[in-house]
Amino acid sequence: MAKKRLEDVAAELVQPIVEALSFELVDVEFLKEGANWYLRVYIDKPGGIVIEDCQAVSEQLSDKLDEADPIKLSYMLEVSSPGERPLKKDRDYERFKGERVEIKLYQPLNGKKIFEGELLGLIEDRVEIKTDEGVLMSFDRKDTALVRRLIRF
Repeated sequence: MAKKRLEDVAAELVQPIVEALSFELVDVEFLKEGANWYLRVYIDKPGGIVIEDCQAVSEQLSDKLDEADPIKLSYMLEVSSPGERPLKKDRDYERFKGERVEIKLYQPLNGKKIFEGELLGLIEDRVEIKTDEGVLMSFDRKDTALVRRLIRF
């Protein structure tokens, strides 16, 4: 089974659990780090996720995964809040519109690979921001290596 397919199967198994608890399924990843494989499920809710939320989803999902047995490898299941995750889905761009973001590009644009500004949104597959100088910028989504909220302390 291909990597993407395992993530899709896990997402299908966890979605009803998350919905029943009134949480949002943010992302599912299946990846190898060092010698270990990890199935990571990121959940969120208004006000944020607490450890008991992660535990509830983990226990229910673990049972579903044992039943369906879609992953033949040995792996570790992790359920967590997304933290300051990258913006990936269209709804992420809508949700964080008006907030400060950092954009990292694969290739430099005018000698720079990192840009910051207020997120205006995702418009026709282009990430649009307004810089602190008031300059409107637009980046093709496929050219962005990373888009994430920028939190300053």
